[in-house]
Amino acid sequence: MDAGSGVEPDKRLRADLMSLRLDRETTVSSARSRGLRRRSLALIVILVVVILFVGWRVIDRPLMVTVAAVTLSSPDQVGPATVLSGSGYIVTGERYVSIGVRVPGRIDRYFVEEGQSVHRDEPLVQLDDRDYRAVVARTEAGLAVARANAGLAAADLKRGRALRAQQVISEQEFDVLRNKAAVTQATVTELEAGLAQARVNLEYTTLRAPTDGVVLAKLKEVGEIAVPGGFAGSGDLIRLANLSDMRAEVDVNETDLSRIHMGQPAQVTPDAYSDAHYPAEVVKLYPQVDRQKGTLKVEVRVLRPDARLLPDMSARVEFLAAAPPAGETASPVVLVPAAALRRDNHGADFVWLAQDGRAHRATVTTAGDVGSGVRIAAGLQGGEAVIVGTPPVREAQKVRVIP
Repeated sequence: MDAGSGVEPDKRLRADLMSLRLDRETTVSSARSRGLRRRSLALIVILVVVILFVGWRVIDRPLMVTVAAVTLSSPDQVGPATVLSGSGYIVTGERYVSIGVRVPGRIDRYFVEEGQSVHRDEPLVQLDDRDYRAVVARTEAGLAVARANAGLAAADLKRGRALRAQQVISEQEFDVLRNKAAVTQATVTELEAGLAQARVNLEYTTLRAPTDGVVLAKLKEVGEIAVPGGFAGSGDLIRLANLSDMRAEVDVNETDLSRIHMGQPAQVTPDAYSDAHYPAEVVKLYPQVDRQKGTLKVEVRVLRPDARLLPDMSARVEFLAAAPPAGETASPVVLVPAAALRRDNHGADFVWLAQDGRAHRATVTTAGDVGSGVRIAAGLQGGEAVIVGTPPVREAQKVRVIP
């Protein structure tokens, strides 16, 4: 065997041994990577456990709440229940009386000011009446002449009748005398009618109140020319309202009309005086529904108005339930504070009750507001503790009542 053949097996042996050798750096890097993954996984597990623990402690922590007691009151104390309410405006029973001129003329003076109370036939405005007085005087003079002529014609007719009887004058001459007397008398009648019209026109220069009321506005100034009629009441000088019959009108949705009827008791509260409540009653249901709004206008008359009620005031109208029949004992009224009442996404009313350190939801049926409280028709019996202020977030949540 030659030397070359011995070297070849040694090379193959060394190559085989080199293929079995491990790279130290690669092994160390792989080990470090596996250790880092194990530590990261352990850290994530610990973090999740901590978060779950802290979250459980937070969720299980009692919510500090303020509670109020559900009270029972007698019907005499709280009054009748409100079955429907809405916003409207104060109006007068006769609406507004706009007083305008019936003859043209220059405004000479006003006898009244805004806010002044006036009585029927009291003077309000005076127009310049010189032209009308002159017409009256001229017509009176013409009437005097006509009456004198009529007297002369009547005397001529009387003499002519006697002469005709004696055949002194002809029938034709007598007809002329009779016609003259008739014409002069007709002239007298015509001028008497003209004088009456002239006096009426003179009287029209003084505008008088057609009814008792209060002056709301003066629509023109002294010195302006006023003419009858005109566009959109441009001839009006005074706006008057009778404040003895004060009412409130409100638009009621047609779906709620079954709750309203004539003579129903109501209560009017003006926005300007929220502590003033005026008893009222339904006196008018308009005969036509507004198609676009789907509402019907309803009027209630204020039974005891005072000086605070003014036309066009905004007010809230509450329609009340009828009193129970005589002799029937009404059941106690359950009241909760308005701050305790909630409403869910479906429109249902409910309250949160604090019972045995937990919050429990109770669905209720309301029956109108009573002052700062709400009347409960069903769902509560009285004596429960309802949560006011910040509500719980879930059923059976732990709560702690703030002393």
